[in-house]
Amino acid sequence: MEKENVNKKLLSKVKEENVKFIQLQFTDIHGSIKAVTIPDDKLAEALEKGVWFDGSSIEGFTRIAESDMFLKLDPETYAILPWESNDTIKTARIICDVYTPDGKPFEGDPRYILRRAVKEADSMGYIYNVGPELEFFLFRPKDGSIEPATHDVAGYFDYSPRDLASEVRKDIVLSLQSMGLEIEASHHEVAAGQHEIDFKYADALKTADNCITFKHAVKSIAHKHGLYATFMPKPVFGINGSGMHCHQSLFDRKTGKTAFYDEKDRYKLSAIAKHFIAGQLRHVKGMSAILSPNVNSYKRLVPGYEAPVYICWAQINRSALIRIPRYSSGREQATRCELRCPDPSNNPYLAFAVMLKAGLDGIKNKLTPPEPVEENVYHFDEQKRTEAKIETLPGSLGDAIAELEKEELIREALGKHTYAVYVEAKSKEWDGYRTQVTKWEIDRYFEST
Repeated sequence: MEKENVNKKLLSKVKEENVKFIQLQFTDIHGSIKAVTIPDDKLAEALEKGVWFDGSSIEGFTRIAESDMFLKLDPETYAILPWESNDTIKTARIICDVYTPDGKPFEGDPRYILRRAVKEADSMGYIYNVGPELEFFLFRPKDGSIEPATHDVAGYFDYSPRDLASEVRKDIVLSLQSMGLEIEASHHEVAAGQHEIDFKYADALKTADNCITFKHAVKSIAHKHGLYATFMPKPVFGINGSGMHCHQSLFDRKTGKTAFYDEKDRYKLSAIAKHFIAGQLRHVKGMSAILSPNVNSYKRLVPGYEAPVYICWAQINRSALIRIPRYSSGREQATRCELRCPDPSNNPYLAFAVMLKAGLDGIKNKLTPPEPVEENVYHFDEQKRTEAKIETLPGSLGDAIAELEKEELIREALGKHTYAVYVEAKSKEWDGYRTQVTKWEIDRYFEST
């Protein structure tokens, strides 16, 4: 009966808002949005019976012999797409879960993988909240292609007219607000043509949905302004790349209060918070191929560009992999840890799933993190890092895949199906890159050898 009422309310809303088309969205294993559009008069049937599609055509899903799958609509994710709507005809979207013909959740659906991890946290009495900061670049088009020069030459917190994209960001913010995201701030980032728009944290599933919405909006509205938006981690050599710093916390499901706060601790962190941090530090190498998922990710993860490379934690030190934002009186609920290595090219459903599993493993096994490092680790030589037992993240996608293959916990988080197809896809990607002959090699070696 409750499902019936929810569906009736949605159908009434669609009619009232004059929505004529509905995009049914989901993601493949890489986080690319996939969608099928239905007219409004097919929505009732879709809500009741789902929408069938060929799963064998989606990366990481099924083989041709077992291709039939269907989308189950999540009415809570309904939102009008402002960039595809006008006063007379509106288009909305609904995010979907993927199911098999026998009515079971598809184990390779990234949204289901995150749901499974969240369920484990729930069984331990926790709500996992995430607040990501997705950076992106804007480029001007040139002759139908992307010009290798950024949209402007502004820097961190610069403003109009030096910041040429202030109006673009305003349009993105207004669109996101109309879709239900609570925007906290928007600004120009450090690199030329680089930007950040922050939305409020929420539970992991809603935040992952918001990440997908965010990327869709940014790309669509940039296009409306005659620009290209990219979430590529390092699109331009010699300047900062784009990160996806993730602020994380666990809340007690019964009390609704943070499980991370302890007023007696130096950093105001509870034992639970420290176990969680220790778990992520232990498993971060194995998570790297999920959090920083492509060849280009490892062009960002190098010293000197504000991206973390060394596996340590701290409060003041921004070279640390995990940073603890400073506590301010009266804001106990804001106690959190910030994981700084993910980049915005990842699939947020998979990223949050492995991050949560690693943190929960730390709690279950009462792991203790090493002493925090408040010095700039970029200034350490190799001997000092060795003495401090500070390890480094994988240096390439190939190294990250090798670390992933050692990690039973990440294999468990992804599930047997997705783990196998993800490793296969990333191994092919790495081999494709590794065997390429690049312009850099021609310039470097052609004449001198």
